[in-house]
Amino acid sequence: MARKPIKKTKRKTTIEFPQPIDFDGANWNQPEDEYTQFFYEQNLSQFWRPEDISLQPDLNVWDILPDEVKDAYSKNLVVLTFLDTYQGDVGMPVVSRSLDDRFHQRKAVLNFMAAMENAVHAKSYSNIFMTFLPSSKINEMFNWGEKNQNLQNIMSMVVGTYEVLDRYTYTRNYEPQKVDFTEDEFLEAQWKAMTASVFLETWLFYSGFYYPLYFYGQGKLMQAGEMVNLILRDESIHGLYVGKLAQEIFEEFDEAKKEELKGWMFNLLHKLYKEQSELVESIYDPVELSHDVKIFVRYNANKALMNLGFDPVYPQEEVNPVIINGLNTETKTMDNFSMKGNGYQKMKSESLKDQDFIFNKERIVG
Repeated sequence: MARKPIKKTKRKTTIEFPQPIDFDGANWNQPEDEYTQFFYEQNLSQFWRPEDISLQPDLNVWDILPDEVKDAYSKNLVVLTFLDTYQGDVGMPVVSRSLDDRFHQRKAVLNFMAAMENAVHAKSYSNIFMTFLPSSKINEMFNWGEKNQNLQNIMSMVVGTYEVLDRYTYTRNYEPQKVDFTEDEFLEAQWKAMTASVFLETWLFYSGFYYPLYFYGQGKLMQAGEMVNLILRDESIHGLYVGKLAQEIFEEFDEAKKEELKGWMFNLLHKLYKEQSELVESIYDPVELSHDVKIFVRYNANKALMNLGFDPVYPQEEVNPVIINGLNTETKTMDNFSMKGNGYQKMKSESLKDQDFIFNKERIVG
């Protein structure tokens, strides 16, 4: 007698949802503060696509560069790629999630910035790689980044602050019965993550822009330099915006806590500086530029501190004027057939109205 087939039953999984809340919508008619909508407009006006910039004209210069120069340029782009990837995947989304639900506009700006980090900035570096290097060399460069201890230490310190905040946010939102921290401790984790984000945006990114700007300021590798120029224009407002959010939180602490947090911040800064200096040496010693790059590292560390509302700590030094020339983000006039300048902005449009079709007879006849 044939056995009857055994029916397999699926195990039911019970999912516990958080307590219902009163949902609301983002009301853009009522600004949440005095600056978020300005940053929203600025971000949108600066939107661009990596595919809009052809890198082919740079090949004439790239092909004749010494191998050690190509190696340093490529490794520098790997560093930027790793930083941008995690800032887009983890950093900005974590900071956005940590904000109170009422801040829909702030979250929108942060989420837009997150998309730019990976989908535009990291993608731009990939486009440069694909134009300049064969696939085997690209893989070699990424393997170098994965094994470089200084880069991994930098990533660990920055991403670590994001992960701490994310755990706080998750527990606060979904496991309130497990909350064993105060609101001040949550705000502290939020401020630390924002501080690390500003260090990344205004300092580590900008320091990584040195070599592309070094060529760009001399009129070489201009297409790649223009791409980086557009990226640094984005990063400048990213650092400013998150810096303003961080300053708001910092003002909520008492003086004793402020001093404690400043100590933590400077400790992080000095640890990052040590790792960054060693990373710079490993990349730029073969091309004898480490000294100049370190000056630029300190210059940008001071800029990051100012974005957070603090005074610079490193003495003022003269940055290579070629780099300052490359940093100039004023609109450049270029012919559309060779290069898209950093005056590139998203087109603004408006709907036609009936009065648009009322013409002045005198003008038509005349």
